[in-house]
Amino acid sequence: MTSTNAPVPVVQAPDGLPRSTVTVEIPNRASLISRVINPLLFATARASLETLSRAGQYGPVQDKRVFAVSSYTDAPAAALVAVTGTRRRPVLFDGFHGEWVWHRDTADPGMRTDSAILYFHGGGFVSCGLRTHRRIVSRVARASAMPVLNVAYRQLPQAHITDTIADGVAAYRYLLSRGFPGDRIIVAGDSAGGGLAFSVALAARDAGLPVPGGITAIAPWADLDPTAKYAHPNALLDPVIPIRGLDVITRWGYRIDGKLDPAWSPVNHDFTGLPPALILVGSTEVLLADAELLAARCAEAGVPCRLQIWDRQAHVFVAGADVLPEGRAAFREIGAFHQQVLNGAAVAYRGGLRRLFRRNAAA
Repeated sequence: MTSTNAPVPVVQAPDGLPRSTVTVEIPNRASLISRVINPLLFATARASLETLSRAGQYGPVQDKRVFAVSSYTDAPAAALVAVTGTRRRPVLFDGFHGEWVWHRDTADPGMRTDSAILYFHGGGFVSCGLRTHRRIVSRVARASAMPVLNVAYRQLPQAHITDTIADGVAAYRYLLSRGFPGDRIIVAGDSAGGGLAFSVALAARDAGLPVPGGITAIAPWADLDPTAKYAHPNALLDPVIPIRGLDVITRWGYRIDGKLDPAWSPVNHDFTGLPPALILVGSTEVLLADAELLAARCAEAGVPCRLQIWDRQAHVFVAGADVLPEGRAAFREIGAFHQQVLNGAAVAYRGGLRRLFRRNAAA
């Protein structure tokens, strides 16, 4: 792949704060297959979601049964099988469920307590589940050489965002109770689950629990308030997500008397004490706005953060790793970061990335 110096938004740390804690990395120019797929996604996925969002914005969405789509998306996704060599075991919680996912080359999580990944799926807090994300999670497990606890947390319309966060914390407490040390647990997720990963880490810290050892977020939805995203340059560029769709979810699912509590969004918190974070996002995604805000919070708190902005990659592009070279490279980056968290030392990244932009204290 060739490199590019195309301009992208850059996270600026506030004056007087340790900018060296945040590194912005721009992987190589998008592959040919990515450049072909994006217009197709815009004409299909984006157009469909835009139509549904308009109907939701002006239609009878006060009936929150419109959000009860999870059962219609997760069940058919059983066809998305895990990668070869994956092992699974169900885990039952009070009010929700999950499953252990690990590769046969690593030890059974029932026989080890040395390290684990706690994973939260995406889906806008209204859809998806264990089946839709089983292949992604199995790739994370294999790339990281760690078992993953994949969690199907409660969603709209049955649960508010506060209940969803509580489920995430309950799953984290489960790992701690099993003997997994907090600093050997990595909290991860994609899209809504990526924002949830930060919320759970913050809630664990505020509850006096051991903080996790790291956070990995893929295209995180971390700001429920859509205002900043409407003003972002990517508002018209995202090949998959219309901001109006996110707005409909928060307007009818979370707002109380028309108000949205800022505390429900992790970008509005002080990140002091949080562990190192890896954030991956596409350069044309509207959720780049949220990724930038998360990196800024890390900078303010002196939290080490790597923000990877992948050239013209669609939302949660890792899901297309079977055909996208960027998806496969991203999983290698994720696995390397997880091993770095566990080993406490730098590792050789296998993704073949060229660090084309770096902002640090000397900049």
